Amino acid sequence: MQIHKIVDIVFGAAVMGTVGTLIGLLMGGHAPMIAAAVGMGLGSVVGHFGGRRFLMSILVGAVLGGALAWLVAGVDRVSYGAGAGAAMGGFLGVQVSMLLDMRKDRKQAEATGAGKDSHPIVG
Repeated sequence: MQIHKIVDIVFGAAVMGTVGTLIGLLMGGHAPMIAAAVGMGLGSVVGHFGGRRFLMSILVGAVLGGALAWLVAGVDRVSYGAGAGAAMGGFLGVQVSMLLDMRKDRKQAEATGAGKDSHPIVG
């Protein structure tokens, strides 16, 4: 296995495991351990399939959400803000990734000389 693939898997496990722990803290009990394990598993799969942009958007969302919650509501609400920020970061990351992929497909179609009437997606 290539080194960048291993780094992506570890990065995915770390990011999603952290988010799982934050969500588990909100639930209480043994939930942090279970949520962290599920998050690490999901993050490993996402990292294996090359979802680095998605994972970065989750990480940025968690940091910004936690910082905003700290500024607005205090230290007690950082985990709430980080969990919500991670969710929003993931959502926005998927949308931005989709738009970037559509832009790349459109530029490839223009570069290959495809006409304006042809579409890369035929349904």
